[in-house]
Order: sequence, then structure tokens, then C-alpha cells
Amino acid sequence: MPELSYREAVRDALSQAMRQDDGVFVMGEDIAEMGGSMGVTAGMLDEFGPERIRNTPISEMAIVGAGIGAAMQGMRPVVEVMYEDFLTVSMEQIVNQAAKHRYMSGGQLKVPLTIRTQGGAGWSPGAQHAQQVEAWFVHVPGLKVVFASTPADVRGLLWSAIYDDNPVVCFEHRTLYGLKEEMPEQLEAIPIGQGRVHREGSDVTVVATGRLVHEALQVAEQADSEGVSVEVWDPRTLQPLDVDGLVASVKKTNRVVVAHEAVTRGGFGAEITAVVQEEAFDWLDAPVERVGARFAPIPFAPVMENYVVPHADNVLEAIRKTVS
Repeated sequence: MPELSYREAVRDALSQAMRQDDGVFVMGEDIAEMGGSMGVTAGMLDEFGPERIRNTPISEMAIVGAGIGAAMQGMRPVVEVMYEDFLTVSMEQIVNQAAKHRYMSGGQLKVPLTIRTQGGAGWSPGAQHAQQVEAWFVHVPGLKVVFASTPADVRGLLWSAIYDDNPVVCFEHRTLYGLKEEMPEQLEAIPIGQGRVHREGSDVTVVATGRLVHEALQVAEQADSEGVSVEVWDPRTLQPLDVDGLVASVKKTNRVVVAHEAVTRGGFGAEITAVVQEEAFDWLDAPVERVGARFAPIPFAPVMENYVVPHADNVLEAIRKTVS
């Protein structure tokens, strides 16, 4: 099986979709000759040309708006917003246009738009290039939201997003682009709304997203040496959430830690906690523990950034607390 990096897996999904379907095209800032700020679309201009790998002006509102228009005309655009912090500039188009047209038209209009974006700390990008804002979009009816943590998952979920008839926001973490994984040469679509157990366990479920999945897998080995069996469950899709998969894991372990890089207060972990309380309260042997960033902008200085965002040690501390 070939080994692909997270970056290459995204490129592979885009390329395979574009080879199969002339209605799929990609647009965003500097994605053509430059290959995008993270190099995801490098080389795609040579294969698909400037009509399908389209550079745009620096206007996230225009990028998303053009994507919505193309989607409503029957195409399947993939728009790249360079940093998820800049989704704020295009909120009107995403929240009040893309998410609502199908409902407002009584189902007559479809908006098969895929919005790719990336962010996250770990490389000192500063307060305006490091936020994790996925929870904002989970709150919007009409949107689907995915957040893949592995190369195979990002390839399979991006494919499903492109061929979904609803707008899908795909979050990627900046520090994962170099992560490599063996995967089948044949692309395998991953259904939107299906979580994944990365590691089986019996004492505590760690529900983690993005970078924190790998932090959780790391500390699971340490917890194992302390006699605690950790299950790592990745929702992969934040909206719609795989409630059945989550509840099944909780019923097995009876304890839950939720870990994400976004700010703890109002983060997606709060929704996970609420769902567990509503659907699996009788199986809990301890309160749910949450791990997330401190309520502060992300500092530029590495030592301060490291203090604000969560790491493996924070996940391990929460595991120890819930089983004590």
C-alpha cells in the first residue's frame, strides 16, 4: 500500500474527484502556481489548468460567495480559506447563504459546496492565525462539519464532502500535514456522520479531535502502564455527530474525557458532554472531564503558546482525575 502524508491525501482526494467529474474545481488564494499556503494543491495546476485550479483575490467573502453560486448552478466547487481565522470574513456567505438556500427554496436548490480550511497552534502563528473555531459552525443548521485527524480519514471524508449535496466545512490542523500513513491506492469514501475508535480500551473514553487525537494516543500508552485502559474515540464528523458510536464507547468504559485544542469554554467538548449526559448518564461512574485551550488569544511566543493550548500532559491529568 502506498504511504501518503496528510497533505498528499488531501491532494489525492481533490485530484481523483476532478478526474472523475468535470464539475469539480478548486479555488482560493495562491492555490495555483504557489500550490496554496500549505502546499496542498502543488502540481495540480499543470494537470487541470487555470480554469479548474483558480487563484482568487484576497477576499474570503468573494471566494465563498462565488463557490455558492457555482454550487447552485450544478457544479461541485471546493473553496480554500487559507486560515480558519479568516472564516470570520465570510460568515455571512456561509451562515446566511450556503446553509439556508436549500431550506428557503423548499429543497429546490442544492448547495454542494466544500469549504476547506486549516488552523491550529504549535508553530507560533500568533493570535490571528491559530484559532480553532469549529464549534461556531456546528451551531448552524444546514451545514455539515468534519475534522479529520489522519491521512486516510481526510482523504475519505473530503471525497464524501465533495459529493454531498449540502455545504460541508472541512477543518484541517496545520501540524498534521506531514503525518504519514499507509492506505489503499483505491480511495475509500468515509461516510459523513461516522466516528472512529482509534484505540480500544475499557476504563475511560477519550473523545478527541484533530491534533489532540494523537496526543491522546500518546498518553494512552502511559496510562496503560499505570493500569488504566484508554479508548480513543474520534468523532471525525462534528455535525452530524455519531451519537450511537459515542454512546457505545461510553457504555463500555463508563468514564469520559473530552479533548480539543479549541478554547474549553463553549467548545465542541461542551456539546459532547451534554450528549453524554442526555444519552448515557446512567452509565457514567464519574463526571466528564474537559481538556481545551485557556480562555485567551493564542500568544506568539512559543513558551506562552505552549501554556495556553492543551498537550498530552493535560489529557493524562484528566484521565488520572476521572479514574481516581
